[in-house]
Amino acid sequence: MKIRTALTLKNTGVTATVFLLCMAMIYLVSDHTRSKTFYHDLKSEAVTKAHLFLQNQVDARTMQSIYLNNKKFINEVEVAIYTTDFRMLYHDAIQNDIIKENREMIDRILREKEIEFYVDKYQSIGMLYSFDGKDYIVTAAAYDGYGYDNLFELRDTLLVLFVIGLSLLFVSGYILARASLKPIRDIVREAETITAHHIDRRLPVKNGKDELGELSTTFNALLERLEASFNSQKMFVSNVSHEMRTPLAALIAELDLALQKERTGEQYRKAMQNALQDAGRMNKLIDGLLNLAKADYQKEQIKMQEIRLDELLLDVREFILRAHPDYHIELLFEQEDADDDNLITVQGNLYLLNIAFSNLIENNCKYSADKSSFIQISFWDKWTIVRLSDDGIGMSETDKQNLFTLFYRGDQENKVTGHGIGMALAQKIIHLHQGNITVHSEYGKGTTFVIELPHI
Repeated sequence: MKIRTALTLKNTGVTATVFLLCMAMIYLVSDHTRSKTFYHDLKSEAVTKAHLFLQNQVDARTMQSIYLNNKKFINEVEVAIYTTDFRMLYHDAIQNDIIKENREMIDRILREKEIEFYVDKYQSIGMLYSFDGKDYIVTAAAYDGYGYDNLFELRDTLLVLFVIGLSLLFVSGYILARASLKPIRDIVREAETITAHHIDRRLPVKNGKDELGELSTTFNALLERLEASFNSQKMFVSNVSHEMRTPLAALIAELDLALQKERTGEQYRKAMQNALQDAGRMNKLIDGLLNLAKADYQKEQIKMQEIRLDELLLDVREFILRAHPDYHIELLFEQEDADDDNLITVQGNLYLLNIAFSNLIENNCKYSADKSSFIQISFWDKWTIVRLSDDGIGMSETDKQNLFTLFYRGDQENKVTGHGIGMALAQKIIHLHQGNITVHSEYGKGTTFVIELPHI
C-alpha cells in the first residue's frame, strides 16, 4: 500500500471516529432534551386535567369523550386521579390503562412526591397533587410521537452528513497526502538516476528547514562520503596496480633473462639475488597495503588498550636497530620528574601504533646523512607529544603538501627505496587514535614530525 493511501485511510479513520462520536453525542443530547421537555409537558397536562376535574368545571364523561376523540388524531395524554388510599376518582381510558397503577406505585409516589418512568414506548409520570388542602395521586402517560419524529429525522440527517463528510474527507485527505508526498516522489525519481557512474548527482533541497529538506541534505552528505570513498578506491586500485606492476615486471624480466641461455653458477646466484630483492620489495608493498587496510577500520572495530608511549618507543627503537644496525635512534624524556604515568599513557592499538612510529622513525633515518632520528616525549594539557627530528635533506613545499598522499614519493624517490605508503599509513593510524600529526621541514635543514595523542 502506498504511503499516501495509508495516510489517507488513517486520517479518514481517525477523523471519522471523532466525527461519529460527536454526532452520537448530538443525538443522545437531543434525545435527553426531548425526554425532559416531554416530561414537563406531561406534568402540565396532568395538572390541568386534575384541576378541571377536581373543581368540577368539566365532568368526567366530557373529559373522557375529549380524550377519546383527540386520541384518533394526536398522541393524547392519558391521565388518572387517585386518592392517597388508592381509590380511583377519574381515568381517561380505564379500558387501555397504560400505566396500570398498583398499591406499590401509589406508596412510592407518596414517598418521593414525583416519579418519572417509561412503560414500553410511553413516557409516564406520577405525582402528589394538593387541592383544597387534600392530597391526590395524579398519573399521566403518552407517546411523544412528534418528538420522536424530530429525533429520527435528526438521526437520518446526521447519517447522511456522516456519509457525505466521510467521502469529502477521504477525497480531500488523498489530495493533501498526494501533494504533501510529492517532494518524496521527486526525491525517489532523482535518487533512481544516481548510479555508480553518476554518483556526482545530488538530491534537490527546496527547503532545508523542513524534514524532507533535512533528509535530502543528509542523503547528499552520504553521497559526498560515498563519492569520496569511490574515488579513493579507484585511485587506490589504480595506484596499487601501477606499484605492483613494477616489481612484478622486474621479477619476470630477471627470471626470463636467466632462462634465455646457459649461465655459470655465479650468474645464476646473481639472478636469484636480484629476483629475491624484487620479491622482497613486493612483500613490503603487500604488507604496507594490508596495514593500510587495517588503518581504515573504525575505532570500535579494533582492540584498544592502555599503552605507555615511552615503553612503546623503546620497543620500536630496539626492533628497528635489529633490522638496521647502522641507524642511530636517540630518545629524550623532557619531563622526567613527572610522577603521573598517565600523562604519557594513551588508549590505543599496540600493533598499529608500532607501525606508525616505525614508519616515522625509519623516514627520519632514511633521509638523513647520518641515518639518525632524535625523539622527544613530553606532555601538555590533555596531550602526550612526540617529536621525531632528523638533520637530513628536508622537504620542498611540494613534498610537504603531498607528504601524506598515498603512493607519493617526492623529489628523492630515486635516492631512497620505498612505495609511498608509510606516511599515509602513519597519518591514518594517528587520526584513528584521535590524534594529530604535523610536519615541519625546510629544504636542506632537516625534518621534524610532531604527533599529539590524547593521554588517559
